Amino acid sequence: MSDINIVFTRVDNRLVHGQVGNVWVTASGANLILVVDDETCNDELSKSLMKMTADAVGVQIRFFSIKKTIEIIGKAAPSQKIFIVAKTPQVIEQLVDGGVPIKHCNIGNMHKSEGKHILHEVHVYVDDQDEACLKRLKEKGVDVYIQITPNDRKYKI
Repeated sequence: MSDINIVFTRVDNRLVHGQVGNVWVTASGANLILVVDDETCNDELSKSLMKMTADAVGVQIRFFSIKKTIEIIGKAAPSQKIFIVAKTPQVIEQLVDGGVPIKHCNIGNMHKSEGKHILHEVHVYVDDQDEACLKRLKEKGVDVYIQITPNDRKYKI
C-alpha cells in the first residue's frame, strides 16, 4: 500500500467545509477528498452538502467507511492525490492499524464537548482517550501536529 498518494490527512469534526475545501485542498494539491466516517457514508444530506464544497473547488470526493477505506485504498490510481479527512484521531489510528500509509496527521478542529479539555487554544479539545490515541499515533511513526490553516503556526503534539 505504500504507493498510495496521500497528500494530506486531517482530523476535523466538521469534515468537509469551507476551510477544508477552499484552503487545505488548495494548499495540499489534492484532487480527491476521501471522507472516512462510518456514519456520514450513509447520510445523503451531509454528503450532498460536502459534495457542493468539493465541486466548488474542482475536486472529486468519496465517502467511505473505515473498513471500506482499508479494503479499497490500495486500488487508488497514482494520479489520485488523496486528502483524507476524519472526525476523530481514533479513525486515523484504525486506518494506520489497517495498513493505510499515513505519515502525517494534521489536527484541525476538535470542538469543545462534555468531558473534553483544551489541548490547544484554537479549537482543539480532547479527552483522555483522544490524548492517548494521539500519543499512540506518534509512537506508530505518524507526525501529528496542530495547524488550523496553512498560514498558521504548526504546533507539534
